[in-house]
Amino acid sequence: MPIVESRADQPKAPKSKLGSKPSAKGDLKSPSLREVEKQSGSSPNGLTSEEARCRLEKFGPNAMPDTNVHPLRTAVEKFWAPVPWMLAAAIMLELVLGKYVEAAIIGALLVFNAALGLFQESRAQATLAALKSRLALTASVRRDGVWKTVPAAELVPGDVVKLSLGGVVAADVQLTGGEVLLDQSMLTGESVPIEAGAGVQTYAGALVRRGEAVAQVTSTGARTKFGRTAELVRTAHVVSSQQKAVLRVVRNLAAFNGVVIVMLVAYTWFLEMPLAEIIPLVLTAVLASIPVALPATFTLASALGARALARHGVLPTRLSAVDEAATMDVLCSDKTGTLTRNALTVTTVRPMPGFDVPHVLALAALASADGGQDPVDGAIRTAALSKAVSDAPRMVKFVPFDPATKMSEATVADPGGGTQRIVKGAFAVVIGLAQPSPAAPAVAKELEGQGFRVLAVAAGPPTAMKLAGLIALSDPPRSDSAALVTELHGLGVRTVMVTGDAPATAAIVAHAVGLDGAACPPGAIPESVHPEEFAVYAGVLPEDKYKLVKAFQKTGHTVGMCGDGANDAPALRQAQIGIAVSTATDVAKSAAGMVLTEAGLTGIVAAVKEGRVTFQRILTYTLNSIIKKIVTVLFLIVGLIMTGHAILTPLLMVIVMVTGDFLSMSLTTDNVRPSATPNAWRIGTLTIAGIITGICLLAFCTGVLAVGKFEFNLGTGALRTLSFAALVFGSQATIYAIRERRHLWGSRPSLWLAVSSVADIAIASTLAVGGIAMTPLPALVVAGTFASAAVFAFVLDIVKVPVFSHLRLS
Repeated sequence: MPIVESRADQPKAPKSKLGSKPSAKGDLKSPSLREVEKQSGSSPNGLTSEEARCRLEKFGPNAMPDTNVHPLRTAVEKFWAPVPWMLAAAIMLELVLGKYVEAAIIGALLVFNAALGLFQESRAQATLAALKSRLALTASVRRDGVWKTVPAAELVPGDVVKLSLGGVVAADVQLTGGEVLLDQSMLTGESVPIEAGAGVQTYAGALVRRGEAVAQVTSTGARTKFGRTAELVRTAHVVSSQQKAVLRVVRNLAAFNGVVIVMLVAYTWFLEMPLAEIIPLVLTAVLASIPVALPATFTLASALGARALARHGVLPTRLSAVDEAATMDVLCSDKTGTLTRNALTVTTVRPMPGFDVPHVLALAALASADGGQDPVDGAIRTAALSKAVSDAPRMVKFVPFDPATKMSEATVADPGGGTQRIVKGAFAVVIGLAQPSPAAPAVAKELEGQGFRVLAVAAGPPTAMKLAGLIALSDPPRSDSAALVTELHGLGVRTVMVTGDAPATAAIVAHAVGLDGAACPPGAIPESVHPEEFAVYAGVLPEDKYKLVKAFQKTGHTVGMCGDGANDAPALRQAQIGIAVSTATDVAKSAAGMVLTEAGLTGIVAAVKEGRVTFQRILTYTLNSIIKKIVTVLFLIVGLIMTGHAILTPLLMVIVMVTGDFLSMSLTTDNVRPSATPNAWRIGTLTIAGIITGICLLAFCTGVLAVGKFEFNLGTGALRTLSFAALVFGSQATIYAIRERRHLWGSRPSLWLAVSSVADIAIASTLAVGGIAMTPLPALVVAGTFASAAVFAFVLDIVKVPVFSHLRLS
């Protein structure tokens, strides 16, 4: 595939993005023009209608397959998970027992969970829709020897098409004649248009900014570069650590509590309890085992984190990306616009003998377009203004850049009235027009070796021009990049540069921003590569970014990926945290999990910090959920042994679920300490901490029940109410003990957490004293239980600190 020709005085598009580097094994590669002509017998004069019809049947329409998922199916899928299954089972048992109110409450909780879960719906379909919206709707094609306009979907390989000003390229094509300026930014993310002539390959979705050309279609539909990108986006998927955590917590709780429930049933059978008492007891145990609000809490915490990030110029498009940022330990950063300013500037001017820097810039400015969109000309004119000269020649005539000659020129009148010619362009071209300069080639080689774009300027009489000097341009690093890379390193995140630019350019920028390390050798990305091996990956194809992300993930890393072009979409989709930079295309933004609204790494640093805050909140709720679910089921066995009856009814258990599980969702607003290193879901460690802490809570609840049974001689109904109060108050004490990894007085709880605690305690106390849905208890007994729970919080705190420290729970 030919390389798209770049104009000499502007940054060339990276060869890896637009050139003929072979696709990796297994990639669907577009055929060349010769291959198309050989296989199809097509003619430069176009196809006949009959030939086009046959090829349409063979290759299919020039469109991407419709993979839209019906909204109803998406909604139904939210009910297909372990927690909804357990809730559905509980609803069935309630209905069998005729408990319609309890069944309705559990059903409402089920719907609530599903509704919140829809916020995390996949963005893959939105990405594909954005891809499709970029494609041309019609195309000018030569059929039966005449030009006609047809729907873009009817194009086939071998068709001869016309590319005109303002049009969108409808398929992958190879130019056969004419010259056009192509804007491929929506595909590559590169903002500089590309000069293209005969032999150049371009892709579906490119926009014609100037000129007119004839081209032959090489690929259509799913075989185009767009189509392959869309297919990668559709298939790119990585299960979030959040999803894995929920599944593992539910699995562990189900396994543990399942065994306990079997033991519970066996003991009731031993006691020869009637079936009418066994079934409600089993139902209560099932309800106690369900972490009903766990998925909803993950969603709510992430939504609040996303809201906070929006204030820092970061817009999450997938809620799971918020807490995923907490676990990120590798960041694949783009160079242009993220580590650099994405603005060409004049870095160095090397005047030749007889000239100085201000005059070289003045001459170059005269041979540059004024007020145009060309970033090279703009950079030169800006530099010239800062070093103005008083004796600059007067412009007579200006000839803009010509891709055929690779230079621009101007005719000027000097102060003495003479006419001079000024040329600016590629060194190889300009040096051939000027008088020999022995030192110039060495200087040009030196500058190019440093990764600069080098232009030459010559001036003088038309037949005796002298080389005035060389101008080196570059996209300099942002002033804050080095500090932010260092800050990310301090947070435990390794940053690697992944760019399509030349290795020399990439190495210079990497060193400037503090990415000191080896550069990956040119060529295909190794299947097994560790982030620690290389600091720079240069000359990388956008498709290879996808492979690099997968390679890092295979070695156990949580990867963040920066990208800007449509070709970056698969990598953005595959990464746990896909980050679209501020200048990214709509397609890249749609595929990413986060979109930065400002240039640079500032937003990424903010995402890491806020993600860790969100993670700590979710971690606290998850630990609290594990403790309560284990303790409640064990408490049923203890109560059955002590009293010979079920100490909690299904209705009391539903009230505990509503007041406890859902009001404790206020932990998603709590004031927490973010960790200094990347977080990780260590469910095994979390379960051990939950069991140890849960034993303490079980001891508290058992003690309260024992006092009520043996000291106060309360009846079965009153003991149930007392058990309910002990469980609610003890759970609140546990929340305040575990919310801080250090001592509970180490930080102040959030206002919402305090309000929800007051509401939970008030509701439980009112129901217990008033005898609503339960046997009433004296207010003094309820107050005494609450006071005991307050003391228990400090006792638990003493136990918790060394346990958390030993388990490294932070």
